[in-house]
Amino acid sequence: MRKVPIILVATLLSVILVLPTLLVIPFAEASTKVDEQVESEPVTETETPSEEPVVSVFRQESEVVEEVPLEEYVALVVASEMPMSFEKEAIKAQALAARTYIVKKMLTGSEEAYDVTDTVNDQVFKSEEELREDWGVDFSERFMKLEQAVNETKGQIITYEGTPITAQFFSTSNGYTENAEDYWQNEIPYLKSVSSPWDEKSPEFSEQEVIAMQKVAAQLDINASNNLTVSNVKRTESGRIAELTINGKSFSGREVREALGLRSNDFTIEKKDDYIIFKTEGYGHGVGMSQYGANGMAREGKTYQDIVKHYYQGIDIQTLEEVM
Repeated sequence: MRKVPIILVATLLSVILVLPTLLVIPFAEASTKVDEQVESEPVTETETPSEEPVVSVFRQESEVVEEVPLEEYVALVVASEMPMSFEKEAIKAQALAARTYIVKKMLTGSEEAYDVTDTVNDQVFKSEEELREDWGVDFSERFMKLEQAVNETKGQIITYEGTPITAQFFSTSNGYTENAEDYWQNEIPYLKSVSSPWDEKSPEFSEQEVIAMQKVAAQLDINASNNLTVSNVKRTESGRIAELTINGKSFSGREVREALGLRSNDFTIEKKDDYIIFKTEGYGHGVGMSQYGANGMAREGKTYQDIVKHYYQGIDIQTLEEVM
């Protein structure tokens, strides 16, 4: 066998040892540059979308707390609180009120293990399954209308001086909404009495309730004799009863309404035999946005912005990002 010269062997060994290093270095440098490029590029909002808030809802019947994404919660509240036969702009106004209510609750915090209940103590909330059962064959059409209205107001809330408002609403006024201080004693600058003439066309505008004298006496804790004397009737700016005296005992209009379950604290009293006839105008406490009034405004071509700015004085419409 021929002997390989020592110089040739040394040269081959040098190439073999150096070549892997030459191959590795370019890849290492490239990797470093890619890392530097990734680290230096700003992350856009589309790459890191903000997470939608989740609402904890206590279901009264099942006594279970459900976690519901905010916009889904708003849609289901609107569906539970307002007829889907209403105009779309009225539904959108209701969506703003519902979203504002829950956002304010969540920002304020709760001592409970949940944010809200599903009752009138907060906002009525029914699941999609419950609505499907209630609406029957009309479910698909109504739910599509609902989703469109809520999506077109997504993330929008009502604020006063940069803070979410107490977005009170009710069914039907007596032609005017009520000052907050005339019902709750606390003055709130954006909850002031405004005209709401559209409510006169509401099927809930007027009602007559007949209650046995004995029941009235028991509920109001007054003399149970057959005599009924009403005096010292004082009314608020909106025409609702502020206070009155019945059989020598003083009440606020709200106290009488709540004790007897009347539809409104705008009422008259008449005695007939052993019964008391209460004639009421309006349905609800009267503070904030009238739902039937909102629908009347929408029918006249007003937008949801017009509606909320009418019923909530001096407010702004802002996004969640601006407030939270």
